[in-house]
Amino acid sequence: MASTTPQQKGLIHTAACLVIGDEVLGGKAYFAKWCFSLGINLRRVEVIADDEAEIVEAVQRMSNNYDFVVTSGGIGPTHDDITYQSIAKAFGLQLKLHDAAYERMKRLSKPHKSQPNFDWNVPSAALTAKKRMVELPINDAVPDEDQVIFVNETLWVPVSCVNGNVHILPGVPRLFEAMIDGMKPHIVPRLTDPEGNGVLRVLISTPLAESAVAGYLTELAAKTEPRGVKVGSYPRWGKDHNTVTLVGRDVEFIESLVPEVEKNVDGKRVEVEGQDDGNTSDKDT
Repeated sequence: MASTTPQQKGLIHTAACLVIGDEVLGGKAYFAKWCFSLGINLRRVEVIADDEAEIVEAVQRMSNNYDFVVTSGGIGPTHDDITYQSIAKAFGLQLKLHDAAYERMKRLSKPHKSQPNFDWNVPSAALTAKKRMVELPINDAVPDEDQVIFVNETLWVPVSCVNGNVHILPGVPRLFEAMIDGMKPHIVPRLTDPEGNGVLRVLISTPLAESAVAGYLTELAAKTEPRGVKVGSYPRWGKDHNTVTLVGRDVEFIESLVPEVEKNVDGKRVEVEGQDDGNTSDKDT
């Protein structure tokens, strides 16, 4: 069992996403874009089953290895929604009914039309199921506001923060996106760039095949890596142009590279992929 001493709130450089279950894969793409916009290096995304042992192992490892961890899925009312209990077990915590979350649930959620006789004050199987969604992993040694974060006044669902860096979110894409966006004010002060400006990504469209530019890009990547700039190459099937990318924080250095890269790949800078597409392609990959 992992230590219950939470990770300290240091600067956030790296992130990981643990997708629990198979119905929520769309969330990882949104999270990747979110991390990129803030300059957070998303280092790992894993998709695992609703299996307690798998969740325990994965969340312990990610909490140890990355600064900011998000889980997605498995916090609903049914028997296979086991994320809260599994993460509690991972860090030696108990599940406790969170009164504030429960009150928000009662105030903001409406009974399903199939439950016209549901009553918050009358014990029932439905009430028990609803309460499961606000029985959260709680560490009595940590202030409540550091463990249960309400990020949107229109939502009763909280972000449960465990071990200082594991953030438990729902898998429903609309909720996941709203809640991860709501986390931004809590995250920005801990970024290397406190303004949350993220990184610069330059796209250069080239009519040449990847094999034709591979040698040059290998040399370029070796030159730019010490300056924190990554070089990427992306084939675009069935299109006239492929894409070369320059990604990093050193804006002046990246901008200085653009003319050189354009010349060596016979390309030009574009704002979005496909900006200069035609209808045919004979490019290899």
